[in-house]
Amino acid sequence: MTSHHTPAVPGTDVLDGAAILDRAARGERLSHAEITALYDLPLPDVAAVAHELRLQRSPADTVSFLIDRNINYTNVCNVGCNFCAFYRTPRQKDSYTLDYDQISAKITELEAVNGTRILMQGGVNPALGLDYYTGLLRHIKAHHPSIRIDAFSPEEVLFMEKTFGLSLDELLDTLIDAGLDGLPGAGGEILEDDVRAKAAPARIRSDDWFRILDAAQRKGLYTISTMVIGFGESHAQRASHLLKIRDQQDKALAAYGGNGFSGFAMWTLQTENTRLHGKAPGASAHEYLQQLAIARIALDNIPNIQASWPAQGFKVAQAALYYGAGDLGSTMLEENVVSAAGNHNRHHATVRELVRIAHDAGFRPAIRNSRFQIIEYPDVTAVLDHGLGAELEEDRAVGAN
Repeated sequence: MTSHHTPAVPGTDVLDGAAILDRAARGERLSHAEITALYDLPLPDVAAVAHELRLQRSPADTVSFLIDRNINYTNVCNVGCNFCAFYRTPRQKDSYTLDYDQISAKITELEAVNGTRILMQGGVNPALGLDYYTGLLRHIKAHHPSIRIDAFSPEEVLFMEKTFGLSLDELLDTLIDAGLDGLPGAGGEILEDDVRAKAAPARIRSDDWFRILDAAQRKGLYTISTMVIGFGESHAQRASHLLKIRDQQDKALAAYGGNGFSGFAMWTLQTENTRLHGKAPGASAHEYLQQLAIARIALDNIPNIQASWPAQGFKVAQAALYYGAGDLGSTMLEENVVSAAGNHNRHHATVRELVRIAHDAGFRPAIRNSRFQIIEYPDVTAVLDHGLGAELEEDRAVGAN
């Protein structure tokens, strides 16, 4: 990591929190020690700086979101992460792999609500050959040409690389030729291998995660950076995670024509239905908002930071718009992994719900594409008065959870 001067109280080794926040507010880059020190400062002070930086780094009056769908093409996985309640072994009765027509039907439902992107991931299913993946991409592009395909997490790409006898460059070129537009940032969690080894011994290691996303960025693919807190990691480890993302972004922006991470998404570990239940502490709403604010301060080279309604609920996600976030993620239309682990029913959001969250927080709602480019400013009055999903919103009591 790059070394920076660390301000301290004269005659002591204690970092001066006020001086750190002053430096952050001026847009100066903080060191690992300075970022770690932010966790000991009053959250309102940290949040105030984070919010001002958010207003400078992304459109100040706007809160954006994407209309998309998560598609999990298979739940068969041989990695067996302790924090995952979604995966199945091939012998389990509820294991599945979707065929192309089933996936196409899901995309047709997305097109019906003017969706523009699918986020397609699955388990690491050893029964699937390369032709399944390339055939699927070509099928989608042929039948749904307007839909962007951001698919296959670094974990899945690593499996393909090891299994199909191709170098990483050859594999990505093959997938791109078949129709791949980007890679999800899944599998990031905490990019500290001692934490990863305890939570999921077979999980992709941090070097491979960065190696795969770096290659994707070099080839012009969409990527996003991610973080999950609550494994029992220290504040210093959380700060290290942020710095590793910041360093990769520096490299990508300089070397790949500005094609780095399009944004940063963060959520808390959900353990209710997992083997980590009662073993990992998870993280509170306070910790989530604190980490979000510190991420906004630390990640000075990433303009777009998302609030997480699937893990946190709508009310905390709305609060996050004043803790450094300027984006509400996406409608998702379907979400299976986080909700399975957390044992809740937040599977998707309606456009009306996300418009209301942004509008009631005092911002102008905007629909974007996956690259965070605004494509439409919806008519707020029309959406709130007549928008689809009103019954669902009332049932779920938006703002309550």
